[in-house]
Amino acid sequence: MYMKAYVFPGQGSQFPGMGKDMYDSFPEVKALFEKANEILGFNISDVMFNGNEDDLKQTNITQPAIFIHSIATILTKKDDFKPDMVAGHSLGEFSALVANGAMSFEDGLKLVQQRANAMQEACKLQPSTMAAILGLDDHVVEEVCKSIINDIVVPANYNAPGQVVISGTVSGIEKACELLKAKGAKRALVLMVGGAFHSPLMEPARVKLAEAINKTMILKPVCPIYQNATALPSSDPVIIKQNLIAQLTAPVKWTQSVQNMVNDGATYFAEVGPGMVLQGLVKKIFKEAEVVKF
Repeated sequence: MYMKAYVFPGQGSQFPGMGKDMYDSFPEVKALFEKANEILGFNISDVMFNGNEDDLKQTNITQPAIFIHSIATILTKKDDFKPDMVAGHSLGEFSALVANGAMSFEDGLKLVQQRANAMQEACKLQPSTMAAILGLDDHVVEEVCKSIINDIVVPANYNAPGQVVISGTVSGIEKACELLKAKGAKRALVLMVGGAFHSPLMEPARVKLAEAINKTMILKPVCPIYQNATALPSSDPVIIKQNLIAQLTAPVKWTQSVQNMVNDGATYFAEVGPGMVLQGLVKKIFKEAEVVKF
C-alpha cells in the first residue's frame, strides 16, 4: 500500500527572503501574505523578504513566518497536494492542521501568533534553555534527566534515533550535559534558543494558549494528523484540541510519529515549507523512505 505523508517544519527552518519568489509568481500567495499582514497587525511579508537572519530569529516573527510559508507552498501546488496523513514538528503541527482542513488559515495564524507571544513571555519568567544530545539511546537521556533534582530537565524533542533535545533550567541543562557526556554522548550542545520549549516551564504559555485553542473551530480533517504529544493519528476534533494544548509542555515525539506513520503504510514523505530538516530526520528514522521537498 503506497501512502503519502506530508510533514511540516518548525522553528529553525526560516531563511532571509523566504516566500518572495512565491509572492511574486502567484496572485493567491500574494493575497495570502496580505491577509497575514492584516491579521498580525504588522507587515510580516516585509520582514520575511527583506529582514536578516537576526530579524527572523525573533520567536514572534519566526513562528508565523514558517507557518505562512508552509501554507503558501501548498497554494502553489494545490492540485498535487493529496495527503493520506500529515504531521508537523512542534509549530509545524499548526501548518499541518490547516493543510488537512481541520482549521482555517486565519484561525491557524491567530493561534500561531498567540503561541509565539505566550512562549516569549514564559521565557522571561525563568532563565531556561535547550541542548541537543547526540549518540545516546533515548532511555539513557531519560534516566539522566530524571536523576537531576532541584532543577527541571526533560526530553523535549525525540528527533531521530540517537538525537534527542533536552529542555529545562539553565543550571539543570548544564548539569545534564556534563552527565550525558560522561555517559558517552557524542555531543551535548546547548542551543541558541530563548527558553525551555516543550517542558513544564512552558506551563504559563500552555494555560494562555489553551483558552485560545478551546475557542477555535476545529473541523474533522480530510486525513489523520499524527500529533506531537501522543505520536498517534487523530481525526477527532476534540482529541486534536487536547493534544494541541498538551503540546507546549509535552515532548515532541517525532521519531515515534514517523515510525507510526510508516507502520500505517507511509513510504513517501514530502516536506512542505522552508528548509530540509525533516527530510533528514525521516531518513534517519526509516532509511527506506522516499523523501522529497514538496
